Amino acid sequence: MAKDKKWELKPAADREVVSRLSAELGIDPVLGELLVQRGIRTFQEAREFFRPSLDNLHDPFLMKDMDEAVERVRRAVVEGDKILVYGDYDVDGTTAVSLVYSFLKKLTPRVDFYIPDRYDEGYGVSYKGIDWAVENKFNLIITLDCGIKANEKVAYAGERGVDVIICDHHLPEDELPKAVAVLDPKREDCDYPFDDLSGCGVGFKLVQAYSQRYGIAFDELKPLLDLLVVSIASDLVSVTGENRVLAHFGLRQLNENPRQGLLAMITLSGLDPSHITIDDIVFKIGPRINAAGRMESGRIAVELLTATDEVEAMRIGNEINEHNNERKNIDREITQEALEMVRSGNCLSAKNATIVYNPSWHKGVVGIVASRLVEAFYRPTVVFTKSNGMVTGSARSVHGFDLYEAIESCADLLENFGGHLYAAGLTLREENLAEFCSRMEAHIEGKILPRMLTPVVSIDARLNFSQITPKFFRILKQFQPFGPDNSAPIFVTENVYDNGNGRKVGAEGGHLKLELIQESQYTQPISAIAFNMSDYFKHIHEGNPIDVCYSIVENYYRGIANLQLRVKDLRERDEVI
Repeated sequence: MAKDKKWELKPAADREVVSRLSAELGIDPVLGELLVQRGIRTFQEAREFFRPSLDNLHDPFLMKDMDEAVERVRRAVVEGDKILVYGDYDVDGTTAVSLVYSFLKKLTPRVDFYIPDRYDEGYGVSYKGIDWAVENKFNLIITLDCGIKANEKVAYAGERGVDVIICDHHLPEDELPKAVAVLDPKREDCDYPFDDLSGCGVGFKLVQAYSQRYGIAFDELKPLLDLLVVSIASDLVSVTGENRVLAHFGLRQLNENPRQGLLAMITLSGLDPSHITIDDIVFKIGPRINAAGRMESGRIAVELLTATDEVEAMRIGNEINEHNNERKNIDREITQEALEMVRSGNCLSAKNATIVYNPSWHKGVVGIVASRLVEAFYRPTVVFTKSNGMVTGSARSVHGFDLYEAIESCADLLENFGGHLYAAGLTLREENLAEFCSRMEAHIEGKILPRMLTPVVSIDARLNFSQITPKFFRILKQFQPFGPDNSAPIFVTENVYDNGNGRKVGAEGGHLKLELIQESQYTQPISAIAFNMSDYFKHIHEGNPIDVCYSIVENYYRGIANLQLRVKDLRERDEVI
């Protein structure tokens, strides 16, 4: 329940710096505080933050091996080599493939794409995919969002006369694959100034470098930025530095002139076509694209994202939307089974980690179910099923705990694994499952701190409703695009009431729609939405005061924009921050 969350007010920033910056910019000191929290301390830094510029993108040739990659692509184009663009089946992989494939298609007709099957081949570069490339006489494979650990498979391709260029953003092993070029800003010997690009972002740097060297105007690359912002949002990479610039202009492209496939997704999601935000991508567009690889094949996601005909894009979009509806039904059923399994004690682990296993569960939704279990029990979580004779699973973590390191400590028990700090995938033999659970429990117990096991609402600043003026909100909007490392600011306002018009909303009355007033400020009521907090309705409806923490959003309904508080948590007034 929401009341179990811990509220933490961020330490106050340097008062003198906040005061000076607020005065120079002519803004509310709360906004100055938000800037200083983000490391912005001067007028010029604020100007660059509020006015992202494509001129601030880094030179792609600063990335290790970029010269070799560009020249191999150039040779393929000039000599008529067949190029296979190969990527993972998730949103980052399919957007990356769509971006690089769309670019190369204008340079050569001898290009195709390949997305491995989640169930038959699994994540990353597969022997089956390489064999397919050989059989179809491809001379060059460009991997996107995968390949950094595919040492044996890259060697296998080389033995069969196929060159490989790797574009990846995952952490490499000590030894890199023997590819023609390995583009990965996380390489230890790579001096590229920004190392948190998405997989699609690395692919974009390749096409940017090619364009820079061979006289293709940057304006011709701008239509690709809608794909890039979808990957940045969906893969939860840092929305700072170069990613913030790319996301800013990607959102502009997505709102003003999206490709047909993304327009179909916007329409089918019921979104306002000219007011798409990062949240809309994360919660509406991304999951639909992901559903293709989860339920059918990631290939149809690329077909959608590269479609140029409106009717064809809508046809594929409808198919993907049906897959998403099917995914939601299966996800709901499996989540209920998993919750009951944990509550009844029929799980593999429930002490330091939540680990559940059912060989009949749909492999495509175990990652989503793992996220749901983290929400319910707030423990590092692994959800396993069985596929192709192996136990395969998805893992999700809690804030502050390195899940990837925990899984890596069990590497000798695993057939393969990969992922990030907070999310990972893994495969092992069934006979190793009990030992894996035992060792994960032991590792987590030695590393996790009690405070990590309580969800935290991190609050940026206290705010009175009277401060939420049109100017305040206009400037707050310029902090966008929001995302990791540039989160939507969370404010707290204490001792507020509903004006009597609050009500339960949603299919089962699980949400609250409130009209909040802060009597001490004599302001007009402010509209608020509190998802999954209907348990508080009686207390609020009886006129009792509450404290709320919230973000401020613009809610679009039938073409009309209204300011709304999106409540993150609320408390009855007997509690103090």
